[in-house]
Amino acid sequence: MSVFWYEQAVADVRVEDDWLSRNELARLVELRVPKRREDWRLGRWTAKHAVTSLLDLPSDPSALVAIEIRPADSGAPEVFLHGSPAPVSISLTHRDGLGACAIAAAGTILGCDLEVVEPRCDAFITDYFSAEEQALIMRAPDDERFRLLALLWSAKESMLKALREGLRLDPRAIEVHLSESFAGCTSSEADVWHPLFARSAKETLQGWWQCSGDVVRTLICEPVCASPPIFRAIHMGTQIPFPTLEASA
Repeated sequence: MSVFWYEQAVADVRVEDDWLSRNELARLVELRVPKRREDWRLGRWTAKHAVTSLLDLPSDPSALVAIEIRPADSGAPEVFLHGSPAPVSISLTHRDGLGACAIAAAGTILGCDLEVVEPRCDAFITDYFSAEEQALIMRAPDDERFRLLALLWSAKESMLKALREGLRLDPRAIEVHLSESFAGCTSSEADVWHPLFARSAKETLQGWWQCSGDVVRTLICEPVCASPPIFRAIHMGTQIPFPTLEASA
């Protein structure tokens, strides 16, 4: 089972709204805050292009209209193609003008997240992390503590999305474990991913993390993704197609 990670930036999003479905246009009108509109459009644009890449579909605006991203009752995104469920599962995330979509075959449980490495106060650590995680953070070297903090928080977010809980579930109920030492894995290239797993009271799911510069990416998936996500950071119309579902099965 393969999982693909597709990434876009705000600058990549088409200015016109002619690629949005009627229902999506109605939702866009409801979003009054410019930043929320921008993030929402970025998420839809990224997801639709991930779908066209994986299913080998056209990506012109008239074709993108047929792809609709709808929220499930839980709020998780679901893909419809010409009004019917598409044979894919997705998870969406965005941060600081960068959007990502994790995508795999239908039936795959997915959760993905992007975070930016930034200073956080002590209260954030005590409010959202378990005692074991807090101890791990405090043992980290000063110059890497915020990077580790971003990684652990991102993995929690991915797990909460995979469980379709979001922040309805206390983040301290999710405990993240890295499958290898964090040291030496702090500024890897975009195509290098490292394993992790996240545990809730009911289940443990596995995933991957990656860090390049000050951006941390995490993914949780079930069934287990035996190899790291296939990464595509494609910007301003330069597209590298994914393998099709049949080729990647």
